[in-house]
Amino acid sequence: MARRALPVTAAAFAMTATLLLTACGGGDGGSPDDIKGADRESGGPSASASASPVADRPDVSLPEDLDLVFDFERPSDADNAAALADAENYLRALNHGITQQDPSDPAYQYYSAGDAARYANTQIKEYVKGGWTLTGKDRYYRAETSAAGDSKSVKLVRVAFCEDASKVYGKEVKSGKVLHTEESPDDFLKFSLVMASAKGSPVWRAQQITVKEKATECQE
Repeated sequence: MARRALPVTAAAFAMTATLLLTACGGGDGGSPDDIKGADRESGGPSASASASPVADRPDVSLPEDLDLVFDFERPSDADNAAALADAENYLRALNHGITQQDPSDPAYQYYSAGDAARYANTQIKEYVKGGWTLTGKDRYYRAETSAAGDSKSVKLVRVAFCEDASKVYGKEVKSGKVLHTEESPDDFLKFSLVMASAKGSPVWRAQQITVKEKATECQE
């Protein structure tokens, strides 16, 4: 799996080509009942205001110098709205792992399973290996949601959105030096996530993730 050097391009989740990660490690998609992690016991209130109020979700707070902005309109459908809220939490959790420099951070493991969890783990490891964290303002916008499948036990929702990473930068952990870059087409990404929830659970977990680099449809 190729990826670009993040401090050079200042993008939190960038890769050198579109990457499709499937929930079960293959390309057949499988049955919704086979979705990994969807049947875990649900936790409590999300860091997102629109998530369900139950107990004990993990900490996804970020340092004051890293601002994730979700410029989304909330879907009217309750499942789509909840899936979008926990897609936000997945990104917060991934960034939490980066800023904590912890590839085993429980936050992203709570909000993802299968290859979406492996993707987050790989991203965090690359930052730790490079001695980098993140700083700046990372903006997500143009969210779209749609039903992606259903079964007796699992609901699936596809969530897609754009990222403008032109104002978020790598920062050296030891020195605190910010690695400023000029805005470029590399800063505009398109994400597609398949979110899964066991019926009766308020928690939605990322299972599949596609990241498109240099997404012209995201350039405003």
